[in-house]
Amino acid sequence: MAGEIPDLLAEVRTGTGKGAARQARRESYVPGIVYGGGKDPLPINIKYNYLLTRLRKGRFLSTLFNLKVEGHDDVRVICRGVQRDVVKDLPTHVDLMRLRRTSRINLFIHVTFINHEASPGLKRGGTLTVVRPEVELEVTAGDIPDHITVDLAGKNIGDVIHINDVVLPEGAKPTIARNFVIANISAPSGLRSSDGE
Repeated sequence: MAGEIPDLLAEVRTGTGKGAARQARRESYVPGIVYGGGKDPLPINIKYNYLLTRLRKGRFLSTLFNLKVEGHDDVRVICRGVQRDVVKDLPTHVDLMRLRRTSRINLFIHVTFINHEASPGLKRGGTLTVVRPEVELEVTAGDIPDHITVDLAGKNIGDVIHINDVVLPEGAKPTIARNFVIANISAPSGLRSSDGE
């Protein structure tokens, strides 16, 4: 089941056009628009520092948010674009798209590794090298997995774990067609063993 979907707080922007957008920026807001989902577009303002914190966390464009706007029902949205100031590289406008529970979207899903103690390769001093701590999957908005699980039981030194080796949640599929590497178990380096003596 989906993990906690983060909230995104916004206010309704009164007035439209450049004047209202400029006024919002003067008051330390970033103007935005919410569209899609069979409803009229909704002009919004998001507090500038709040949005900047969210952007710096990374993956803003591939995170599903629960948009909270006073006087409106909560709605799931995904960011479809952040316009930035060409000089300062700071956000000046945000485009958000409403999603139905049946919408298909691409999101980065965290990879969790289990059964380290059941891996002969790790027991013999091998190292788990994680190539992709997150994998981009196409999922249904109403059924987003919190993570995907890689079972390390029986894995030896030299074993490589590909995306096709992982059981994906129902309805989820990788956005990349090829069988890419998620992790491998590498031999302990000679340097490490000589340092240990």
